[in-house]
Amino acid sequence: MEQKPRTPVLATLSGVPFIMVLGNSMLIPVLPDIKEALGLSQFKVSLLITLFSIPAGITIPFAGFLSDRLGRKKIIAPALVLYGLGGIAAGLAAVLFKELAYPVILSGRILQGIGAAGTAPIAMALAGDLFTGRERSTALGILESANGLGKVVSPVLGSLLGLITWYAAFFFFPLAVIPVVLCLWLLIKEPRANRQAQSIGAYFHSLARVFEKKSAMLLTSFACGSAALLILFGVLFFLSEHLETAFNLDGVRKGAALAVPVLFMCTSSYITGRLLKRRTFLMKWLVVAGTAIIGGSLALAALLPTTFLFFAAISLAGIGTGITLPCLNTIITSAVALERRGLVTSLYGSVRFLGVAAGPPLFGLLMGRGVPFMFWSAALLAGAAALLAAFLIRVEDMQQP
Repeated sequence: MEQKPRTPVLATLSGVPFIMVLGNSMLIPVLPDIKEALGLSQFKVSLLITLFSIPAGITIPFAGFLSDRLGRKKIIAPALVLYGLGGIAAGLAAVLFKELAYPVILSGRILQGIGAAGTAPIAMALAGDLFTGRERSTALGILESANGLGKVVSPVLGSLLGLITWYAAFFFFPLAVIPVVLCLWLLIKEPRANRQAQSIGAYFHSLARVFEKKSAMLLTSFACGSAALLILFGVLFFLSEHLETAFNLDGVRKGAALAVPVLFMCTSSYITGRLLKRRTFLMKWLVVAGTAIIGGSLALAALLPTTFLFFAAISLAGIGTGITLPCLNTIITSAVALERRGLVTSLYGSVRFLGVAAGPPLFGLLMGRGVPFMFWSAALLAGAAALLAAFLIRVEDMQQP
């Protein structure tokens, strides 16, 4: 039965990607402080982002498979708890081991990443289960907006917590998790599905048939989502260092500056989700337009020397990302039936996480070749994604088999 996107249900579902995105975005403003406190190189400090995202990317498909077999809530709730425990472990390591805490903090971040695997992608699948038609695109747009809102809030929040101490953010994670877990169990009732009817072999056979018929569309959508987030987190990683060295911004001022491009992304995500409804033809061309906007704006960023024009170009890239991601979410969740949706959306979530993981170290390496080279390289990647979307995403593949 179709459900209308009731406020308590959507607020709870939106809390899951909001909490998950804090895992990386809230640490970005304090990375220079962590680097100084622990005596780390630029590469080592980037691993605090990468070793959260890679375990998540690897684990997400298993979480998606289990959610198809056992139910979404039975995966999301324990995953959130594990995510919070990883934060506690990292924070306690900083308190107890001081400057020698780096290896234990990395272990805590890996634990958080494994927990994050069962959060946002499964929440997206659950939204796809609960809502259909125009309500589904609206709900998924709101979830992507919540993800974006987390990216807007987290730099400022991370900067504020950094005023206390550089490791205060780690202790915030478990505090944020508790209300979301409680609301998840109390407010959301999953639709019934005959999850045990298929054998595991039959399940993967039916999944293989979906990819056999729609491989070009699904793999292109995966690639576009991964590229968009790789670029976004690469740019944010660059800005975190650049704002301090070039503009002497730190603390809350730096957090607010980091939030600017993400605020544009969040706003455009919400508007795009509201406008999509059932317009499948529009979804494809919005993906093309969004990735092209990312590429064009980053090419401009390589050429614009003034601060105002530079931030205008970066903000335009945020708008392009906000246009792209809700369309991809709706395309992927609508292309498969409920019984296989968890694994397919999780595979998509996995490549998104891997994109996030690759962004900071890749941009760190490209920065060594010069900032214009870094932005031109990112622009070419976004342009390639736009071309793939134009030729390989087909409207007829966007419906369930």
